[in-house]
Amino acid sequence: MEGSAQESVGTQSSWLRCYRCWSQNLEVQLHYEGILKVDADTGEAIEPVEEVQEAVVQCLDCLHDQPHLALTFYEENGRRVSRVEPVEDRWERMVTGTPWVASCTVTVDADQVESCSGPEAAESLAFAAFGDHGTREFFTHVRFHKHEDERIVIHMLVELYARSADEATDVMETAARGALTITSLAEESRPPASTAEESH
Repeated sequence: MEGSAQESVGTQSSWLRCYRCWSQNLEVQLHYEGILKVDADTGEAIEPVEEVQEAVVQCLDCLHDQPHLALTFYEENGRRVSRVEPVEDRWERMVTGTPWVASCTVTVDADQVESCSGPEAAESLAFAAFGDHGTREFFTHVRFHKHEDERIVIHMLVELYARSADEATDVMETAARGALTITSLAEESRPPASTAEESH
């Protein structure tokens, strides 16, 4: 891992990068929905009644979302500031780890699966199996699923980043929303690192 994040763990440059290609060419995609009261005297839209903000950090070089980074908002000298920060329980594992591919099944209650056919089926099954990890952090390929009474057995390939086989297993076991059976687990090669020249 020459010139990698591993050498500078604990510094901002170690986590403010893409976990797949180590590029620092990142952008934040901010989606905002809000309901604002209207001031009857001025016509200004003020006092949010309800606000929903979703921020996704994305690498502009390999186009992957960065679930180890989060956008936080806070007040500083009377103005609202936003800053990208690491997600403590996952950034080091994802940035300094390597990809692991698991063949596995997750057995869940049928009512946990929103849809098991049509264009949304794969995402719905991945979410039923691993929650947000299955749709944001893991790369999942649902091979097939079967119905057994009131349960659904989801057969899938999962790629995740971890520093060891034990850590990969622990992460999957923690994320699983049903009975997990891992039939194989293998370490893969890390994708090539992005260089400064490629980023511009």
